[in-house]
Amino acid sequence: MDMWPLLLLIVQLCFCCGYEGTPWCAPIKVKHGDVSCRTPRGEHYGNVMGTRCKIRCKQGYEAQSSEVVCMASKHWSLNYACREIRCPKLNMPANGGYKCSDGSYFNSRCEFFCSPGFSLKGQKTATCQHTKVWSAGDPTCVDIDPPKITCPTLKDKWAEPGKLTARVTWDTPEGVDTADGILTDVILKGRPSKSDFPEGLHKMAYTVFDRAGNKGSCRFTVRVRVRRCSPLFPPDNGYVKCDSDKDNYGATCQFTCTGGYELQGSAARVCQHGLTWSGSDTTCSPMNINVGVRTAAALLDQFYEKRRLLIISAPTAANHNYRFQMTNLQQAQCGLDLRHVTVIELVGTYPAQIGRIRHRLLSPALALQLRLLLQIPQRSFQMVLVDKQGMDKQRYPFPVTAAELFTTIDTFPLRKDEMVLQQEAGQTCQS
Repeated sequence: MDMWPLLLLIVQLCFCCGYEGTPWCAPIKVKHGDVSCRTPRGEHYGNVMGTRCKIRCKQGYEAQSSEVVCMASKHWSLNYACREIRCPKLNMPANGGYKCSDGSYFNSRCEFFCSPGFSLKGQKTATCQHTKVWSAGDPTCVDIDPPKITCPTLKDKWAEPGKLTARVTWDTPEGVDTADGILTDVILKGRPSKSDFPEGLHKMAYTVFDRAGNKGSCRFTVRVRVRRCSPLFPPDNGYVKCDSDKDNYGATCQFTCTGGYELQGSAARVCQHGLTWSGSDTTCSPMNINVGVRTAAALLDQFYEKRRLLIISAPTAANHNYRFQMTNLQQAQCGLDLRHVTVIELVGTYPAQIGRIRHRLLSPALALQLRLLLQIPQRSFQMVLVDKQGMDKQRYPFPVTAAELFTTIDTFPLRKDEMVLQQEAGQTCQS
């Protein structure tokens, strides 16, 4: 129901009763605003009964009522105060907050902030507008800072004697998150602590993630060094066999000479902490065969474990088998040397027999003793193959080719080991 006709009726009745032109309601005073009134008949006072007043507030304020009327009850029809405009209370961002210049009132400027480890996503400030709406929406605080993790410093280790590795130990680093402190397990890329690391540089990395998925990582290096002596080389007419890595601290090198050569110096040398080899330089010198011994056993003892013997016996130098055999072997001297074979020739019959080891002659008596000791007949061709242990391995009553002879020798147990060493040393022969 419209109240204005009723109010006008009351005002007219009051005029009829004698209240016309007399101040009636309290004068309107509007703080933070202006008022303009219109009386029913243009009276001098602006608060006579029936007066209509319009309320206009200053910027930042709003009127509780835009128009009021002076009532017969001597009260204005409605509350006419200007109230300060106020926006809704801002939501507090999780893991952050805000500070405002004037609370939620008009033109108040609020500045948002985040807790350590979080960054603001959205507008940094918001201002309360006259429409009672903030100039920007609610921002959020997000965790975009990666966690912090500090790796160990460079780990530098020396390998132990006789080894090419070193055991390296360190404490697993812990990650630190500047936000909520919740982290995943630390992940290692590389060998774990307390592992044996080989020689060289090893790049290591640790990684950790926070609850927001941000990754923190760090890197460090493990370096393992091996003390090494200058490399040793096999002597001429000899071999060297080293354990471990051949030249590292603690490695041992064993020297051997080929058949017919005698070792001079140290048979074994060790790489020491000061990076020098123990012992003295090793050489292989040719055997000094003493053909002046009195017995055949003394002569053979000089070849024990050093050389194989091929003893060729013939009744005369003109013997056809003897001539064929010697011609064949002269063309295969390289193969004989490779297989550590010394040829002893016994030619003639007693007392005119002679013996020969290359260019060195044996006495007739010593030649006779060899035939007797090895049971070699004087009046027919025969060839005896003796191994390095002095064992009679093979007898030939007729000549054989060098290839047949070498095939037989290559089946000897010691010969197999020799072939391995010769192959490693690159010693070959085309014969």
